[in-house]
Amino acid sequence: MMGLIRGGRVCVRYFFRRCRTIATQELPINEEIRDPEVRLIDENGVQLGIMDVRAAQRLADERELDLVKLSNANPPTCKLMDYSKHRYDMMKREKEQRKNQKIIEIKEIRLSATIDQHDMEVKAKACSRFLQDGNKVKVSIRFRGRQITRGDIGEEVMTTFFNMVSDKATQERAPKQEGRNMYMVLAPKN
Repeated sequence: MMGLIRGGRVCVRYFFRRCRTIATQELPINEEIRDPEVRLIDENGVQLGIMDVRAAQRLADERELDLVKLSNANPPTCKLMDYSKHRYDMMKREKEQRKNQKIIEIKEIRLSATIDQHDMEVKAKACSRFLQDGNKVKVSIRFRGRQITRGDIGEEVMTTFFNMVSDKATQERAPKQEGRNMYMVLAPKN
């Protein structure tokens, strides 16, 4: 802590060890560790045994490293490391994992119970494109008026549609009627 006098007022500044602002996963370091004894591991992974937290902090200061609490066992496990470098490596690893993630979207194609052959071919071509991009496709039919009593017509339309795209798709969920709608889910073939 250091006091500065500016314009008749005393401004108080606190000086902390190392960089604490970069940590997203808050691990207690250095003076934040309140346990009386800790199990200590050095920067090379060698166990130094159970020791007093002040002695462990002194050892960290001598080696110009941080004392980082890794687990809340009894006694807690602490490691000597450069915490800012550790956080940088963790953030880099997380960023790489986010970059390698593939997000699968579910696209929807709507048919009708009275759809014409050419219209179904156009929808099948769009469905093939979605499947080639690696997305799942939800095919739905909405029954209007008295069509709801003829669920077999909707199932026939769904089967015909699936046969058109069967070379690129597998049926993840078979056609099933729920109220006025009938759904089927298609997934891309591996």
